[in-house]
Order: sequence, then structure tokens, then C-alpha cells
Amino acid sequence: MSYVNIMIHAIVRTYKSEQTLPTDDKIKFLYQEMWGIIKNKGGYLYRINSMPDHVHLLFTMPATISLSEFMQALKGSSSKIIKTKEGFENFKAWGEGYATLSKSMEDKQKII
Repeated sequence: MSYVNIMIHAIVRTYKSEQTLPTDDKIKFLYQEMWGIIKNKGGYLYRINSMPDHVHLLFTMPATISLSEFMQALKGSSSKIIKTKEGFENFKAWGEGYATLSKSMEDKQKII
């Protein structure tokens, strides 16, 4: 039996780093959607937060999917959903690429 525990700190920017994410309670819709996508892919979301031009996520993911597939699903699915939601009228898309950093479980609380 294999044991894998991969914790990822990911940063996803908006298209051209435009400030198109809401800064009020409407952002919670995006957080819920991203949490659901991560959960459906077999991951676990520890923390999510954002600024008007980017989102930070701290999560674990299963070894059964590549990081690029995981992030493609996260960005693609969330983009489609939020484009139709009130409060996200100015959101065009996520920017190309993403930043991901592997983190140790010992650093989890400090990062959170």
C-alpha cells in the first residue's frame, strides 16, 4: 500500500492580473466552488483566501492525478461557474499558468 501526503500552496491569478474578483461576501461563492472541485478530485482544502487579482489555496491532493490535471480542473471548472454569478461580472478568466509550492505538514499552521 502506498502513502502519499502532498500539501500544495497554489496561487491563481486573474486574466492579465486584472482586479476582477469581489472583495465583499460574494467571494465566498468562489471559495465554495473551489472547495467542491478540490473535494471531488479527492483533495482536501485547508485554507483559501484572495485579493482582487489572485487566489491563494492550501490543499492536499491525491497521487492518482497529476498536478497539471488537478489545476486545469480547478481553474476550468471554477471559471465557467463564476462567470455566470452575480458579483463576478468583470471576471474574464484565470490567467495563463499558476504558481504551486510544495509545503511540509509541519508548516501547515504557519501558512494557514
